[in-house]
Amino acid sequence: MAAEKSALREYLEAFVIAVVLALFIITFIAQSFIVQGRSMEPTLFDGERLLVDKLTYRFRPPRAGEIVVFRYPADPSRKFIKRIIGVPGDEIMIRDTVVYVNGKPLKEDYITAPTYGDWGPRKVPRNSYFVLGDNRNNSDDSRFPDVGFVGRELIMGRAVARYWPLPAIGIIGIPETFSR
Repeated sequence: MAAEKSALREYLEAFVIAVVLALFIITFIAQSFIVQGRSMEPTLFDGERLLVDKLTYRFRPPRAGEIVVFRYPADPSRKFIKRIIGVPGDEIMIRDTVVYVNGKPLKEDYITAPTYGDWGPRKVPRNSYFVLGDNRNNSDDSRFPDVGFVGRELIMGRAVARYWPLPAIGIIGIPETFSR
C-alpha cells in the first residue's frame, strides 16, 4: 500500500511540476499563436502556427520590421498580428500608395499590393508603435481608430518562427529595408 501511495504521489508531483513549468513558459518565455485571417499575406497565411517570443521585450524595446502579436485595443481579449512600421518618435505618413518613415519612403518588397489611402503625417507617441498588416488593403491596423497606435503594454511578443504547416517551417526574419 505504501509503495502505491508513493508511486501515485510521484505521478501527482510530476504532473504539478509539469503544469507549473508550462504556465511559466507560456507566461514569460514563449507561446504558440495561430494566424487568423489574411492581413499578413504574403508573409503569413491563415491557419499557420507560430512561436511567439515573450522574453526579448523584457530586455529591449520592439523594433521596426518585427512582426508582433498584441492585444486588440478595442477588445483586449482578441489578439492581432502585424508588422511594426514606426517606433516611438518616428513620423509616419502614407501618400500616393507609399509609406514614409521620417520623410523617407519605405521600400517594401514584402508586400504585393500598394497601400491605398492617405494617412498622416503623425508622430508615433512615447511607448507606442505604428503597425500595419502586410496585406495592406485587407488589414485593420494603426491607420484605423479602433487600433490606432499600439501601446507597449498591449504587445505580447514577437513572432520568431513558423512551425506549421511543415513545408513552411522556418524563422521569421525582418526585411532588409528595416536595417536602418
